[in-house]
Amino acid sequence: MTILIKDKRHLHSSARKLLRQTGDYKLLAFYGAMGSGKTTIIKALCGVLGAVDIATSPTFTLVNEYKTIKGESLYHFDFYRIRKTEEVFDFGIEEYFASGSYCFMEWPELVEDILPSGTLKIRITVTDDDQRILHIS
Repeated sequence: MTILIKDKRHLHSSARKLLRQTGDYKLLAFYGAMGSGKTTIIKALCGVLGAVDIATSPTFTLVNEYKTIKGESLYHFDFYRIRKTEEVFDFGIEEYFASGSYCFMEWPELVEDILPSGTLKIRITVTDDDQRILHIS
């Protein structure tokens, strides 16, 4: 599956489409180069899901929790600064994955060996004309 994001005006409609296509999957791993739009896409997903908090990159905290208007939790991980897999176990990654809540992950390749089998992988490609293509597998 692929989704084309032509520009930022189409971001929320693309986020809705992504959520429809991912169905019941709640673990979403976003792969892409620095500046490819991982955080921006996750912000749009949180907005579509009704987050009352403003989504920001958890680069220094590793995980941010956002509450929706229904009181549900959304988790946003940024594994960019992970040096060893043990670091994610130290903050209880297994509980987040088992929570049943959405878990949006940036830089998942740094913890690839611990991602649950039900994790959807979303690869972001930036085109020459600055569009984003999401490849979902």
